[in-house]
Amino acid sequence: QETYLESVCLQYPQYRLLNSHCFCLLKNGMGLIIFFLCAYVPKTEAGHCKWAEVLQDLERIKTSKDIDVSLYTANADEDVKCQELVMRCFFLETAVIIQECRIKNCSKTQDVWNIWKNGNESFEENKLTSTKSKKCKECEEYEEKNFTEFVQNFEKVIQRDCK
Repeated sequence: QETYLESVCLQYPQYRLLNSHCFCLLKNGMGLIIFFLCAYVPKTEAGHCKWAEVLQDLERIKTSKDIDVSLYTANADEDVKCQELVMRCFFLETAVIIQECRIKNCSKTQDVWNIWKNGNESFEENKLTSTKSKKCKECEEYEEKNFTEFVQNFEKVIQRDCK
């Protein structure tokens, strides 16, 4: 009985506090507008691009001097029908960077790992939806480019996908 009574005693002041401050704002039109804007705006901003975290990590690793590897690099201007396959190719190549970083003990290993992890999680949530066009290439068909060019193209492809 005491526990129940204590919880009621704690809940009543919380109820009074919320009722006096929060709900009075909701009684007028401006309060409702502010409430809905606060609830809606962060969701739209965060939901704008599913690759936002990957872009941030790419920004962190692109100046790395200790990653020296050649990678199959898709062109940023590939056919739109190939976009998903191009993205998959970039994320597959990040696994190569992870291996390189493990060997050389790179300073940006965690950022590269985050790119790979976020990409794979996104692809698992959204199974391959695009049908492979005859125009689309396999990863190994792309030209090998250095790390800097790889990151630049990767960023362009993500930015194109986010528009």
